[in-house]
Amino acid sequence: MLARLVGFDSVVGRPNLALMNEIADWLDGNGIPCRLLTGPEGDRVNLFATIGDSALPGYILSGHVDVVPATEPEWRADPFLLRDCDDRLIGRGACDMKGLVAAVLTAAPDLAAMSLATPIHIALSYDEEAGCKGVPHMIAALPDLCAPPLGCIVGEPTGLAPVLAHKGKAALELCATGVPGHSSRPDLGHNAIHALLPALVAATTQAATLQASGPRDARFAPPWSSLQIGTIEGGQALNIIPEHATARIEARAIAGTDPESLLAPVLAAAEAHGVAAHWLSSYPPLALDRDHPLVGLTQRISGQEALAAVSFGTEAGLFQQAGIPSVICGPGDIARAHRPEEYLTRNELSACYRMVLALGQACAP
Repeated sequence: MLARLVGFDSVVGRPNLALMNEIADWLDGNGIPCRLLTGPEGDRVNLFATIGDSALPGYILSGHVDVVPATEPEWRADPFLLRDCDDRLIGRGACDMKGLVAAVLTAAPDLAAMSLATPIHIALSYDEEAGCKGVPHMIAALPDLCAPPLGCIVGEPTGLAPVLAHKGKAALELCATGVPGHSSRPDLGHNAIHALLPALVAATTQAATLQASGPRDARFAPPWSSLQIGTIEGGQALNIIPEHATARIEARAIAGTDPESLLAPVLAAAEAHGVAAHWLSSYPPLALDRDHPLVGLTQRISGQEALAAVSFGTEAGLFQQAGIPSVICGPGDIARAHRPEEYLTRNELSACYRMVLALGQACAP
Protein backbone atom coordinates (compact mmCIF):
# COMPACT_ATOMS: atom_id res chain seq x y z
CA MET A 1 0.00 0.00 0.00
CA LEU A 2 2.81 2.43 0.81
CA ALA A 3 4.39 1.74 -2.59
CA ARG A 4 1.07 2.51 -4.30
CA LEU A 5 0.70 5.79 -2.44
CA VAL A 6 4.28 6.94 -2.96
CA GLY A 7 3.89 6.14 -6.66
CA PHE A 8 1.57 9.14 -7.03
CA ASP A 9 3.42 12.43 -7.58
CA SER A 10 1.04 14.26 -5.25
CA VAL A 11 3.12 17.41 -4.80
CA VAL A 12 1.41 20.17 -2.86
CA GLY A 13 -0.62 22.57 -4.97
CA ARG A 14 -1.30 20.07 -7.75
CA PRO A 15 -4.44 18.08 -8.64
CA ASN A 16 -4.83 14.95 -6.52
CA LEU A 17 -7.96 13.26 -7.87
CA ALA A 18 -6.08 10.27 -9.34
CA LEU A 19 -4.64 9.38 -5.94
CA MET A 20 -7.88 10.00 -4.05
CA ASN A 21 -9.85 7.91 -6.55
CA GLU A 22 -7.39 5.07 -5.98
CA ILE A 23 -7.97 5.30 -2.24
CA ALA A 24 -11.74 5.59 -2.65
CA ASP A 25 -11.78 2.50 -4.88
CA TRP A 26 -9.83 0.57 -2.24
CA LEU A 27 -12.25 1.57 0.51
CA ASP A 28 -15.35 0.96 -1.60
CA GLY A 29 -14.01 -2.44 -2.60
CA ASN A 30 -13.79 -3.33 1.07
CA GLY A 31 -17.32 -2.17 1.83
CA ILE A 32 -16.28 1.10 3.48
CA PRO A 33 -18.31 4.10 2.29
CA CYS A 34 -16.39 7.30 1.66
CA ARG A 35 -16.94 10.80 0.36
CA LEU A 36 -14.71 12.87 -1.90
CA LEU A 37 -15.06 16.54 -0.96
CA THR A 38 -13.96 18.91 -3.70
CA GLY A 39 -12.16 22.02 -2.51
CA PRO A 40 -12.66 25.52 -3.93
CA GLU A 41 -9.70 25.02 -6.28
CA GLY A 42 -11.82 22.50 -8.20
CA ASP A 43 -8.97 20.07 -8.91
CA ARG A 44 -8.19 18.88 -5.36
CA VAL A 45 -10.28 16.84 -2.96
CA ASN A 46 -10.38 15.77 0.65
CA LEU A 47 -11.58 12.24 1.50
CA PHE A 48 -13.71 11.22 4.46
CA ALA A 49 -14.69 7.65 5.28
CA THR A 50 -16.44 6.03 8.23
CA ILE A 51 -16.09 2.52 9.60
CA GLY A 52 -19.07 1.91 11.86
CA ASP A 53 -22.17 3.98 12.57
CA SER A 54 -21.57 7.61 11.61
CA ALA A 55 -24.47 8.69 13.84
CA LEU A 56 -22.43 7.76 16.91
CA PRO A 57 -19.48 9.75 18.29
CA GLY A 58 -16.17 8.26 17.20
CA TYR A 59 -12.50 8.90 16.52
CA ILE A 60 -10.83 10.46 13.49
CA LEU A 61 -7.57 9.17 12.04
CA SER A 62 -6.21 12.12 10.08
CA GLY A 63 -3.50 12.39 7.45
CA HIS A 64 -2.56 14.43 4.42
CA VAL A 65 -1.66 12.97 1.04
CA ASP A 66 0.26 15.90 -0.45
CA VAL A 67 4.06 15.98 -0.31
CA VAL A 68 6.75 18.60 -0.80
CA PRO A 69 8.63 18.62 -4.13
CA ALA A 70 11.45 16.12 -4.61
CA THR A 71 13.88 18.12 -6.74
CA GLU A 72 17.01 17.70 -4.61
CA PRO A 73 19.96 16.22 -6.53
CA GLU A 74 20.82 13.97 -3.57
CA TRP A 75 18.01 11.52 -4.43
CA ARG A 76 19.69 8.28 -5.53
CA ALA A 77 16.72 7.08 -7.59
CA ASP A 78 13.21 8.07 -8.60
CA PRO A 79 11.68 9.60 -5.40
CA PHE A 80 8.21 8.45 -6.50
CA LEU A 81 9.21 4.79 -6.73
CA LEU A 82 9.42 3.22 -3.26
CA ARG A 83 12.75 1.47 -2.58
CA ASP A 84 13.59 -1.02 0.15
CA CYS A 85 17.21 -0.57 1.26
CA ASP A 86 18.52 -2.01 4.52
CA ASP A 87 15.04 -2.02 6.09
CA ARG A 88 14.43 1.57 4.96
CA LEU A 89 11.40 2.22 2.77
CA ILE A 90 12.63 5.22 0.78
CA GLY A 91 10.47 7.63 -1.19
CA ARG A 92 8.98 11.10 -1.11
CA GLY A 93 6.22 11.12 1.48
CA ALA A 94 7.13 7.73 2.99
CA CYS A 95 7.58 9.40 6.36
CA ASP A 96 5.58 12.62 5.89
CA MET A 97 3.02 11.16 5.89
CA LYS A 98 1.95 8.43 3.51
CA GLY A 99 3.23 5.83 5.97
CA LEU A 100 0.40 6.65 8.34
CA VAL A 101 -2.10 6.63 5.47
CA ALA A 102 -0.81 3.25 4.25
CA ALA A 103 -1.14 1.73 7.71
CA VAL A 104 -4.70 3.06 8.12
CA LEU A 105 -5.85 1.87 4.69
CA THR A 106 -4.28 -1.56 5.13
CA ALA A 107 -5.97 -1.93 8.52
CA ALA A 108 -9.35 -0.66 7.27
CA PRO A 109 -10.75 -4.07 6.22
CA ASP A 110 -9.73 -5.50 9.61
CA LEU A 111 -11.47 -2.60 11.36
CA ALA A 112 -14.60 -3.17 9.27
CA ALA A 113 -14.64 -6.81 10.38
CA MET A 114 -14.67 -5.79 14.07
CA SER A 115 -18.27 -4.42 13.97
CA LEU A 116 -17.13 -1.33 15.84
CA ALA A 117 -19.36 0.01 18.60
CA THR A 118 -17.52 3.34 18.36
CA PRO A 119 -16.91 4.41 14.75
CA ILE A 120 -13.49 5.23 13.32
CA HIS A 121 -13.30 7.91 10.63
CA ILE A 122 -10.55 8.28 8.04
CA ALA A 123 -9.88 11.91 7.10
CA LEU A 124 -7.38 12.55 4.30
CA SER A 125 -6.61 16.10 3.25
CA TYR A 126 -4.80 18.01 0.51
CA ASP A 127 -2.33 20.93 0.54
CA GLU A 128 -1.29 20.56 4.16
CA GLU A 129 2.22 21.48 3.08
CA ALA A 130 0.95 24.87 1.86
CA GLY A 131 -0.19 25.84 5.35
CA CYS A 132 -3.07 23.43 6.01
CA LYS A 133 -5.20 24.84 3.19
CA GLY A 134 -7.30 21.78 2.40
CA VAL A 135 -8.49 20.44 5.74
CA PRO A 136 -10.61 23.47 6.80
CA HIS A 137 -13.09 22.63 4.01
CA MET A 138 -13.41 19.08 5.33
CA ILE A 139 -13.77 20.23 8.92
CA ALA A 140 -16.55 22.60 7.85
CA ALA A 141 -18.40 19.63 6.32
CA LEU A 142 -18.11 17.35 9.38
CA PRO A 143 -21.58 18.13 10.80
CA ASP A 144 -23.05 16.59 7.63
CA LEU A 145 -20.67 13.62 7.69
CA CYS A 146 -20.73 12.30 11.24
CA ALA A 147 -21.73 12.86 14.85
CA PRO A 148 -19.44 15.19 16.84
CA PRO A 149 -16.19 13.21 17.16
CA LEU A 150 -14.72 12.15 20.48
CA GLY A 151 -11.23 12.98 19.30
CA CYS A 152 -8.76 13.13 16.43
CA ILE A 153 -5.34 11.52 16.02
CA VAL A 154 -3.22 13.36 13.45
CA GLY A 155 -0.55 10.97 12.23
CA GLU A 156 2.41 13.27 11.59
CA PRO A 157 5.77 11.59 12.37
CA THR A 158 6.39 11.58 16.14
CA GLY A 159 7.93 8.14 16.63
CA LEU A 160 4.39 7.03 17.60
CA ALA A 161 4.65 9.12 20.77
CA PRO A 162 1.48 11.14 21.42
CA VAL A 163 2.25 14.87 21.28
CA LEU A 164 0.00 17.28 23.16
CA ALA A 165 0.93 20.69 21.76
CA HIS A 166 2.41 22.47 18.77
CA LYS A 167 2.95 26.03 17.64
CA GLY A 168 0.56 27.87 15.34
CA LYS A 169 1.63 29.66 12.20
CA ALA A 170 0.55 32.56 10.02
CA ALA A 171 2.17 33.57 6.72
CA LEU A 172 1.81 36.96 5.06
CA GLU A 173 2.80 38.27 1.64
CA LEU A 174 3.57 41.94 1.08
CA CYS A 175 3.51 43.40 -2.44
CA ALA A 176 4.78 46.91 -3.23
CA THR A 177 4.31 48.63 -6.58
CA GLY A 178 6.59 51.46 -7.66
CA VAL A 179 7.28 53.64 -10.68
CA PRO A 180 10.26 52.47 -12.76
CA GLY A 181 12.90 54.67 -14.26
CA HIS A 182 16.62 55.25 -14.49
CA SER A 183 18.37 55.12 -11.15
CA SER A 184 20.07 58.46 -11.90
CA ARG A 185 16.67 60.18 -11.54
CA PRO A 186 15.08 58.74 -8.40
CA ASP A 187 12.98 61.89 -8.21
CA LEU A 188 11.05 60.71 -11.29
CA GLY A 189 10.26 57.22 -9.98
CA HIS A 190 9.14 55.37 -6.89
CA ASN A 191 11.26 52.54 -5.49
CA ALA A 192 9.12 49.51 -4.62
CA ILE A 193 11.86 47.94 -2.50
CA HIS A 194 12.17 51.11 -0.45
CA ALA A 195 8.40 51.04 0.08
CA LEU A 196 8.71 47.63 1.74
CA LEU A 197 11.33 48.76 4.24
CA PRO A 198 9.02 50.10 7.00
CA ALA A 199 7.13 46.81 7.08
CA LEU A 200 10.37 44.83 7.09
CA VAL A 201 11.73 46.93 9.95
CA ALA A 202 8.47 46.32 11.81
CA ALA A 203 8.96 42.58 11.26
CA THR A 204 12.52 42.50 12.59
CA THR A 205 11.57 44.72 15.53
CA GLN A 206 8.67 42.45 16.40
CA ALA A 207 10.91 39.37 16.14
CA ALA A 208 13.42 40.91 18.55
CA THR A 209 10.68 41.96 20.97
CA LEU A 210 9.15 38.48 21.03
CA GLN A 211 12.52 36.92 21.75
CA ALA A 212 13.52 39.44 24.40
CA SER A 213 10.29 39.95 26.32
CA GLY A 214 7.45 37.93 24.76
CA PRO A 215 5.48 35.22 26.58
CA ARG A 216 7.32 31.97 27.25
CA ASP A 217 6.26 28.33 27.11
CA ALA A 218 9.05 25.97 28.10
CA ARG A 219 7.48 23.06 26.20
CA PHE A 220 8.67 24.54 22.90
CA ALA A 221 12.05 25.12 21.28
CA PRO A 222 12.54 28.03 21.19
CA PRO A 223 10.19 28.75 24.11
CA TRP A 224 8.90 32.00 22.58
CA SER A 225 6.81 32.97 19.56
CA SER A 226 8.98 33.79 16.57
CA LEU A 227 8.77 35.84 13.40
CA GLN A 228 10.97 35.90 10.32
CA ILE A 229 11.22 37.36 6.83
CA GLY A 230 11.52 34.30 4.63
CA THR A 231 11.85 35.66 1.09
CA ILE A 232 12.34 39.01 -0.65
CA GLU A 233 12.04 39.52 -4.40
CA GLY A 234 12.28 42.70 -6.43
CA GLY A 235 14.19 44.75 -8.95
CA GLN A 236 15.51 44.02 -12.43
CA ALA A 237 18.93 45.68 -12.52
CA LEU A 238 21.05 47.88 -10.32
CA ASN A 239 20.45 50.97 -12.45
CA ILE A 240 16.64 50.59 -12.73
CA ILE A 241 14.25 51.87 -10.08
CA PRO A 242 12.36 48.72 -8.93
CA GLU A 243 8.75 48.64 -10.05
CA HIS A 244 7.73 45.59 -8.00
CA ALA A 245 8.88 44.05 -4.74
CA THR A 246 7.50 41.19 -2.67
CA ALA A 247 8.30 39.84 0.77
CA ARG A 248 6.92 36.82 2.62
CA ILE A 249 6.90 36.80 6.38
CA GLU A 250 5.85 34.09 8.84
CA ALA A 251 5.02 34.02 12.52
CA ARG A 252 5.03 30.93 14.72
CA ALA A 253 3.04 31.23 17.93
CA ILE A 254 3.24 29.36 21.22
CA ALA A 255 0.01 27.92 22.59
CA GLY A 256 -2.43 30.57 23.73
CA THR A 257 -1.28 33.12 21.14
CA ASP A 258 -3.02 33.95 17.87
CA PRO A 259 -0.32 33.73 15.18
CA GLU A 260 -2.01 36.37 13.02
CA SER A 261 -1.90 38.86 15.89
CA LEU A 262 1.90 38.65 15.91
CA LEU A 263 1.96 40.19 12.44
CA ALA A 264 -0.24 43.17 13.36
CA PRO A 265 2.70 45.66 13.46
CA VAL A 266 3.79 44.49 10.01
CA LEU A 267 0.30 44.94 8.60
CA ALA A 268 0.04 48.42 10.12
CA ALA A 269 3.36 49.51 8.63
CA ALA A 270 2.43 48.09 5.23
CA GLU A 271 -0.90 49.89 5.20
CA ALA A 272 0.71 53.18 6.23
CA HIS A 273 3.06 53.05 3.24
CA GLY A 274 0.68 51.81 0.55
CA VAL A 275 1.94 48.23 0.49
CA ALA A 276 -0.63 45.53 -0.28
CA ALA A 277 -0.82 42.55 2.07
CA HIS A 278 -2.63 39.23 1.95
CA TRP A 279 -2.59 36.10 4.06
CA LEU A 280 -0.92 33.04 2.55
CA SER A 281 -1.97 30.64 5.29
CA SER A 282 -2.85 30.43 8.95
CA TYR A 283 -3.49 27.70 11.49
CA PRO A 284 -3.78 27.85 15.29
CA PRO A 285 -1.59 26.26 17.96
CA LEU A 286 -2.54 22.96 19.57
CA ALA A 287 -2.76 22.44 23.33
CA LEU A 288 -4.38 19.34 24.87
CA ASP A 289 -4.47 18.71 28.62
CA ARG A 290 -2.42 15.70 29.65
CA ASP A 291 -5.35 14.33 31.65
CA HIS A 292 -7.72 14.31 28.66
CA PRO A 293 -9.06 10.77 27.94
CA LEU A 294 -7.71 10.97 24.36
CA VAL A 295 -4.17 11.12 25.75
CA GLY A 296 -4.59 7.95 27.77
CA LEU A 297 -6.19 6.16 24.83
CA THR A 298 -3.41 7.17 22.43
CA GLN A 299 -0.73 6.14 24.92
CA ARG A 300 -2.34 2.70 25.29
CA ILE A 301 -2.71 1.99 21.59
CA SER A 302 0.74 3.35 20.66
CA GLY A 303 2.64 1.93 23.61
CA GLN A 304 4.43 5.26 24.03
CA GLU A 305 4.37 7.94 26.71
CA ALA A 306 3.08 11.35 25.67
CA LEU A 307 5.45 14.19 24.81
CA ALA A 308 4.66 17.74 25.84
CA ALA A 309 5.13 19.54 22.54
CA VAL A 310 6.78 19.91 19.14
CA SER A 311 7.64 23.15 17.37
CA PHE A 312 6.40 22.18 13.90
CA GLY A 313 2.74 22.69 13.03
CA THR A 314 -0.01 20.28 11.99
CA GLU A 315 -3.70 20.15 11.17
CA ALA A 316 -4.42 19.14 14.77
CA GLY A 317 -4.79 22.76 15.85
CA LEU A 318 -7.57 23.25 13.31
CA PHE A 319 -9.46 20.17 14.51
CA GLN A 320 -9.12 21.38 18.09
CA GLN A 321 -10.31 24.86 17.09
CA ALA A 322 -13.44 23.18 15.71
CA GLY A 323 -14.11 21.62 19.11
CA ILE A 324 -12.52 18.22 18.45
CA PRO A 325 -9.89 17.16 21.03
CA SER A 326 -6.74 16.32 19.07
CA VAL A 327 -3.34 14.74 19.52
CA ILE A 328 -0.42 14.14 17.15
CA CYS A 329 0.83 10.55 16.85
CA GLY A 330 2.37 8.90 13.82
CA PRO A 331 5.28 6.77 12.62
CA GLY A 332 8.74 8.01 11.74
CA ASP A 333 10.88 11.02 12.57
CA ILE A 334 10.11 14.57 11.44
CA ALA A 335 13.87 15.08 10.92
CA ARG A 336 13.61 12.87 7.80
CA ALA A 337 10.76 14.88 6.29
CA HIS A 338 11.34 17.33 3.42
CA ARG A 339 14.76 15.81 2.78
CA PRO A 340 16.23 13.67 -0.01
CA GLU A 341 16.14 9.91 0.62
CA GLU A 342 13.18 10.37 3.00
CA TYR A 343 12.32 7.02 4.57
CA LEU A 344 10.24 5.01 7.01
CA THR A 345 11.50 1.72 8.42
CA ARG A 346 9.53 -1.48 8.11
CA ASN A 347 9.29 -1.74 11.89
CA GLU A 348 7.85 1.78 12.13
CA LEU A 349 5.26 1.02 9.49
CA SER A 350 4.28 -2.25 11.18
CA ALA A 351 4.06 -0.56 14.58
CA CYS A 352 1.69 2.04 13.14
CA TYR A 353 -0.47 -0.71 11.63
CA ARG A 354 -0.66 -2.38 15.04
CA MET A 355 -1.61 0.95 16.63
CA VAL A 356 -4.53 1.35 14.23
CA LEU A 357 -5.71 -2.18 14.98
CA ALA A 358 -5.41 -1.44 18.71
CA LEU A 359 -7.68 1.56 18.23
CA GLY A 360 -10.18 -0.73 16.55
CA GLN A 361 -10.02 -3.15 19.45
CA ALA A 362 -10.61 -0.26 21.86
CA CYS A 363 -13.68 0.70 19.81
CA ALA A 364 -15.04 -2.82 19.46
CA PRO A 365 -18.06 -4.04 21.45
